[in-house]
Amino acid sequence: MNSSPRRARVLFSALLILLPVGCSTDQTSVGGGRSQPTILVSAASDLRFAFQELGGIYERETGTRVQFNFGSSGHLAQQIEQGAPVDVFASANVDFVEDLTRKRLIIPETVAHYGRGSIVLWTREDSPLRIERIEDLLHPGLQRIAIANPAHAPYGLAARQALQRAGIWERAQPKLVLGENVNQAFQYAQTGNVDVAVIALSLAIVAPGGRYRIVPQELHAPIDQTLGVVSSTSNEPEARRFSEFVNGPVGRPLLQRFGFVLPEEPR
Repeated sequence: MNSSPRRARVLFSALLILLPVGCSTDQTSVGGGRSQPTILVSAASDLRFAFQELGGIYERETGTRVQFNFGSSGHLAQQIEQGAPVDVFASANVDFVEDLTRKRLIIPETVAHYGRGSIVLWTREDSPLRIERIEDLLHPGLQRIAIANPAHAPYGLAARQALQRAGIWERAQPKLVLGENVNQAFQYAQTGNVDVAVIALSLAIVAPGGRYRIVPQELHAPIDQTLGVVSSTSNEPEARRFSEFVNGPVGRPLLQRFGFVLPEEPR
């Protein structure tokens, strides 16, 4: 007997466990019998602080509830392919959104760039190490370096590219500790489990208790971040509205404050 359908059901059940509690995109009742829409936004981990702030503003201005599922862009894209009830996907790179669009899982006209990210070298303030440039990762007193997994996390891929272009990838590999996403790599450094982490500027810029140095952009491919509305959404008007809000007069200055380089505004 073919076990593929049963296996697919098991995978989808496991997937739902990973999503936030109460992440349903159904309408929820509010006073007077009116309904309050809720959308689920799957967003790259580098957006955690920026989108949590942006989501709060959006809810107050529109009445639409926003719930977030943060993770590595590759894992989030896989969840969408497996049927997760996502309304908007905000990736940390172009590739995952383009791939889903080719598979007709993203509405093509909703695809939009919203910012270019940067990677930084982050250490705790109490660290005796002074990491000023990427070559300093070979310092003999530095034992462990955290990066996001390059296989599915765009910021991890950028970290690997930077190490390679600096000519230290092979020597740095024994020190590497891989996080499932860039936020987990950051947590490894915050808790002192590693000496330094190569993370997103958008995380480092607001986090207390640390020092960071920006890695030159010429050492890695551009981290151009893209979003789109998921084709299977049952809340398309609200999903489109949130996507436009990200690139609108409220979202753009907020993203810039978190270190993103903004795309040019459409004319």
